[in-house]
Amino acid sequence: MKVRSIRKINVAGKRILMRVDFNVPLEKGKVMDDTRIKETLPTIKFLLQKKAKVILMTHLGRPDGKVVKDLRLDPVAKQLSKLLKKPVRKLDDCIGEKVEKEVAAMKPGQVILLENTRFYAEEEKNDDKFSKELAKLGDIFVVDAFGTAHRAHASTFGVAKYLPAYAGFLMEKEVTILGNLMEKVKHPLTLIIGGAKIDTKIGLIGSFINKADYFIIGGGLANTFMAAEGFDVGKSLYEKDKVELAQEIMLSAEAMKENFVLPEDVVVADEISDKAETITLPIEDVEGKMIILDVGKKSLIEYAKILKKSKTVIWNGPMGLFEKKPFAHGTRTIARLLASLKGTQTILGGGDTVDAINNFGISEKKFTHVSTGGGAMLEFLEGKILPGVLIVLEQNSVKAIMKAGSVKSTKGAKAGKKASPKKMGGCCGNCTCR
Repeated sequence: MKVRSIRKINVAGKRILMRVDFNVPLEKGKVMDDTRIKETLPTIKFLLQKKAKVILMTHLGRPDGKVVKDLRLDPVAKQLSKLLKKPVRKLDDCIGEKVEKEVAAMKPGQVILLENTRFYAEEEKNDDKFSKELAKLGDIFVVDAFGTAHRAHASTFGVAKYLPAYAGFLMEKEVTILGNLMEKVKHPLTLIIGGAKIDTKIGLIGSFINKADYFIIGGGLANTFMAAEGFDVGKSLYEKDKVELAQEIMLSAEAMKENFVLPEDVVVADEISDKAETITLPIEDVEGKMIILDVGKKSLIEYAKILKKSKTVIWNGPMGLFEKKPFAHGTRTIARLLASLKGTQTILGGGDTVDAINNFGISEKKFTHVSTGGGAMLEFLEGKILPGVLIVLEQNSVKAIMKAGSVKSTKGAKAGKKASPKKMGGCCGNCTCR
């Protein structure tokens, strides 16, 4: 799988409309984690050195097609300017005559950041007219937002209908490393999936049924499986409308002798705070107003046995509410163990997973690859051709993929008889882990 790289084109004096993923956490008007911004710096600096005019576009949060003051990109522009050590002009819109005039006045080596593309409902609808309006701003379209590559939105996909599209260095790195991983995957392959994006991740688990040797399930996701088995999850977070799908996936895994490994014991509390009093209980003892917020020590011992014998580990999503000290032990233990493994390919993805290792002071260099994509990484590893990747593939790669029929869709396991009860559990409860 080869991409059309910006290394191969002349960008001098050209308007480069570049899609980045600056969907970063903000607090009181400041960027709290600029990892995603830093990841794009090599591409931006390369373009500036080549005397290009760089016009950046990104989304931030979920404004649902409306202008939301707290989701404006002014703090992002300020942080990018600091990192580049040069002015970054941030505009108050992403399309329109005023924007076009500002872009037309640009000189080589200058940078403009457009306003949040999701202030327009047309963005997520991949509206053709909106795509065309964005495309007016550039001569060349550069995609360097792997984290959004699984979305066929106007700024990630639609613009390519009107401008020649190329991959930035970050996109090129992600596609190369992840592509090589799946061509040479080593078994046993273990998936660690946590967090609270239940609706997406349950489907992804289904697509890995035929590939993974072990599944370690945590976060709110595990609570849904536990509820599907009839266990009381107390006041913990789980998705009622996904219980049947969880049963179907467990049945498929059981029939194929896959190994679903969920917590035997969990850490519970009746409140979510840094001073919360906790207790560790077997899964079957959870009841009432208890909130499951982390995995227990016995569970971690079992996880360690599996991970130490695995040759490939893919981790997406924390085991608990790691942002709060009383509930950080499970995620921190997993992170430190993976960082210490020798001879094992360790692939991490997802914003909260990256936040966790950063919070624990663990260098990304300790892992084989830390992806900037969460859902995008998992869908790519499933074998799906992502819209944002497809538009930057070399023609020969596209033809080979289509001929081989490699484009796949994610579907849950088919329904069948109910799986037999197992001890399951996880975290977190009514919390914010994602």
